[in-house]
Amino acid sequence: MSEPVELDIAHSIGREAARARIAGGIAKLESFIPGGKVTEHSWDGDRLMFTVAAMGQRAATTIDVLEDKVHLKVELPPFLGMFANKIRDVLGREGPKLLK
Repeated sequence: MSEPVELDIAHSIGREAARARIAGGIAKLESFIPGGKVTEHSWDGDRLMFTVAAMGQRAATTIDVLEDKVHLKVELPPFLGMFANKIRDVLGREGPKLLK
């Protein structure tokens, strides 16, 4: 496994609203990994766990919804590790749009 991609995205809408917006935008999460497709997802309290399949690989992902931020963590397999910086950039640019 390569190092996970982790990122915090600040928000001011509160935990409940952030969770609702993320739940309503799960399909948009696929675009965070080029060619990605969300293959499964589930909630455990305020943690969304999902898997993105791309290029024959699978990336386990979690989003922890907090009162003032969300914390994203993407566990990339070695092959996708070479895209870590690009994925981090996309998450930083596109992630806040899920909360609007």
